[in-house]
Amino acid sequence: MVVLLVIMLAIGVSISVAVGLSSALAMLCMLDANISFATSAQRLFAGANSFSLIAIPFFILAGNIMNNGGIAERIVNVAKVVAGRMPGALAQSNVVANMLFGAISGSGAAAAAAMGGTIGPMEKKEGYDPVYSAGVNIASAPTGMLIPPSNLMIVYSTIAGSVSVAALFMGGYVPGILWGLLVMFLAGVKAKKCGYVAERRIPAKDAMKIILDAIPSLLLIVIIIGGIMCGVFTATEASAVAVAYAFVLSLIYKKVNLKGMIKIVVDSAKMTGIITFMIGLSSIMSWVMAFTGLPDLIANGMLSITENRYVILILMNIILLIVGTFMDPTPAVLIFTPIFLPICQTFGMHPVQFGIMVTLNLCIGTITPPVGSILFTGAKVGNVKIEQVFKELLPYFGVILIVLLLTTYIPAISMTLPTAAGLIQQGERRYGKIIMPVAFESFDGLSER
Repeated sequence: MVVLLVIMLAIGVSISVAVGLSSALAMLCMLDANISFATSAQRLFAGANSFSLIAIPFFILAGNIMNNGGIAERIVNVAKVVAGRMPGALAQSNVVANMLFGAISGSGAAAAAAMGGTIGPMEKKEGYDPVYSAGVNIASAPTGMLIPPSNLMIVYSTIAGSVSVAALFMGGYVPGILWGLLVMFLAGVKAKKCGYVAERRIPAKDAMKIILDAIPSLLLIVIIIGGIMCGVFTATEASAVAVAYAFVLSLIYKKVNLKGMIKIVVDSAKMTGIITFMIGLSSIMSWVMAFTGLPDLIANGMLSITENRYVILILMNIILLIVGTFMDPTPAVLIFTPIFLPICQTFGMHPVQFGIMVTLNLCIGTITPPVGSILFTGAKVGNVKIEQVFKELLPYFGVILIVLLLTTYIPAISMTLPTAAGLIQQGERRYGKIIMPVAFESFDGLSER
């Protein structure tokens, strides 16, 4: 299975097809053809047949509506007010805008495209180096995948089994905000060195008008997260509320007409189809791994090297960082969650902390060649070469890796907010709880505590 997967990826076969085909062919080596084909079809359907996954198409649609409905523009204006007179104020505004837009849309690539396309021309007009501008945009865009809502966390919740989406959402706030603040710090240091002075101070009267104008857009964050925390609706229902609210706002702002709305819906459907197809086919691979006991073999292999939890976590981070450079986040979560989660749970790591750690690793992959979607999106929007902007990104990788290590080794960073919100019981906070991943329903080789 692994050999076929690598070969197919090397010759350019799409990830979803490569995962499904290699898994089905591996199954043929173990079972009769009739059983193999029937099981593959059943797993494909079962993998995509999840209530939680309904949230993904709605959040994708909501993000596309916001990107085209005038909401992004208002978020940029608020970000400029927040950034004030910091060195490189426009670049700082870009970081704040990416964090806010990510907190609404849940998409790093959408944030890089929307914010880079809006703030980039302003920065060019002010004399900013395009490579610097693109670097700041790309380095901060993945915060949208950590600050809720996050489609990647929804996928992880489905695969991990019995892990609260709301707890994952709350757990992503501190790492996401910490990532953004450290990028702002580095961007400010370089801006001061390059002499990028701040814009003129926005008068208090104008700042108040900008904030009031953006309140309806920013309220979407309060409605989604507040509704989930207060138990008004689930994360899946919140995604539908987000679509309805964003659609009404876009009509009020008169930025989207019927023709434009049809295009937004079609684009969202295409993206949803790709993700759902990938999730279904990855379920076949999860079944094959469970049937063969592969995760148990990998766990024993890692534990034979060392039983030190800190070393094991470092090894996992290294593997996930490498995988993230050539694989999209969704299939990586689908493949590696069933392998690594049981290992982490054996030494007490909570599934929520592990989910945030995995998400953070794969967020870094989105800004790393050769597959980094946000890297290519940001470079294209900023009209710069990949090799130029990647060199610009190197200092940012340093501070982002610091956030990763802190999240990995300090549970409080990802666990304090979910615990304070009552989404995690006090007993779970320290010791974790062994939860059988859905991919291992028929596998008895995991130790339980």
